[in-house]
Amino acid sequence: MAKIKIETEIQKDPQKRISRHIYGHFAEHLGRCFYDGFWVGDDSSIPNTRGFRNDIVEALKKLEIPNLRWPGGCFADEYHWRNGIGPKERRAKTINTHWGGVIENNHVGTHEFLDLCEQLECEPYICGNVGSGTIQEMAEWIEYLTFDDESTLSLLRRKNGRKNPWKIKYWGVGNENWGCGGNMTAEHYSDLFFRYSTFCKNFSDNKLYKIACGPTSGPPMSWITHWIEVLMIRAGLFISLIEDIYDAPIHGISLHHYTSAGLIKKGSATEFKEQDWLKIMRNALKMEDLLMNMSRVMDKYDPRKKIGIIVDEWGTWHEVEPDTNPGFLFQQNTMRDAMVASLTLDLFNRYCDRVHMANLAQTVNVLQAPILTEGDKMITTPTYHVFEMYKVHQDAFLIPMKIESEVYKRKTPAIHGSASIDENDKIHLSLCNINPNEGINVELELSEVDLKEKQISARILQGKQMNDRNTFDSPENVKPTAFPSSYFNIEANKLNFKIPFMSIIVITIEK
Repeated sequence: MAKIKIETEIQKDPQKRISRHIYGHFAEHLGRCFYDGFWVGDDSSIPNTRGFRNDIVEALKKLEIPNLRWPGGCFADEYHWRNGIGPKERRAKTINTHWGGVIENNHVGTHEFLDLCEQLECEPYICGNVGSGTIQEMAEWIEYLTFDDESTLSLLRRKNGRKNPWKIKYWGVGNENWGCGGNMTAEHYSDLFFRYSTFCKNFSDNKLYKIACGPTSGPPMSWITHWIEVLMIRAGLFISLIEDIYDAPIHGISLHHYTSAGLIKKGSATEFKEQDWLKIMRNALKMEDLLMNMSRVMDKYDPRKKIGIIVDEWGTWHEVEPDTNPGFLFQQNTMRDAMVASLTLDLFNRYCDRVHMANLAQTVNVLQAPILTEGDKMITTPTYHVFEMYKVHQDAFLIPMKIESEVYKRKTPAIHGSASIDENDKIHLSLCNINPNEGINVELELSEVDLKEKQISARILQGKQMNDRNTFDSPENVKPTAFPSSYFNIEANKLNFKIPFMSIIVITIEK
């Protein structure tokens, strides 16, 4: 039996709003994410709009995708934006040294990416080059993008086809600068960040939300908290002196956490045993330790929680699919990956006072992708369906709840979840049962709600096998279905039901 209790009166606390940007995505110049993924070119027989596949755009719009991070990733700190503007046939051909050593033709550059964001109706999140770039290069990119008056750079933008400036909010100052972005110490990167940030100007009423490179989850927690503290000591000084956070040089700190079955041998995406399933679940749940420890350090210098944690790379990382390019990171996506998405998004929801944005890695054909393509075919993955089911939490207000769950294995609780209430007073509860063998009886108690007066509906995503997945031959093998209302037993303020094994359920309670 699992007992879930919402004890207090349900309120819409502005400090506990679940930002829609938690449900963001990440697209790097890596493998087939852009080329032969998003991008087919405007002369392709595959239906497209200015080079971007219509089916992918429509699928992502159904998720109400709030933002898209670009151009990397490791690629960002070797990306020079001037290579990606002007006539395509004149653009530089560069080597993608991180991902397969292939030639990057720069056909997807600034104008193309921002066109994609407009098609998706989402906000761009651009990551600037600190590792191999210069302050001047980053400052000029921002001017090119956002300056409305006549300068040499704004006139160049107009010459390249864009009269009005773009509105760019989210701006990353470097990526993984402790590793592929320069192998820097926390102290050295902190000095560089505050220097670069000084020259990231707000032009023409555009206000940047500047994001510093934070830690990765691999090293010991002491290293992780040290990196955060080095940044926060200086950030706290600015926050204490400045009332308007947008006048500060820092607004967010990133975190990267990838979930694998092992450190060296990551294991197959589709052929695995239950012990590997358990490892993945436990590694995904390490996200809570990361968020808790980062928040503890940040609270010391920023008690008003103005600076956000930006988990701009997260997801599963398995061995690449057999007979695919090892540098392209193409992997299949199963119910195991869907479970990781569910566990992680529920944690982001519960830490929404500090987690301001997150980005699943990556959107198409790379790592934990919601979308896979093969020629003119496209499929959505189990992870895609989790995002579609969970979009009800976007911009809703967190409802704190207590979960007392029976243990699956190795002291790992079987039941996890989160709850929210939206502007229309609909209550949404997302729950998952990570036990791949047994269903679990649930008693859900809402102390201040008479459930007999409410309309209750639910949807469920469930697999029969741990490695159930969608393929190009069977694209709808795993998809959400209605969870019959007859499965619920209502007693005043209690809702009793059984959550099936290896399943994710979203319950809606409304008038």
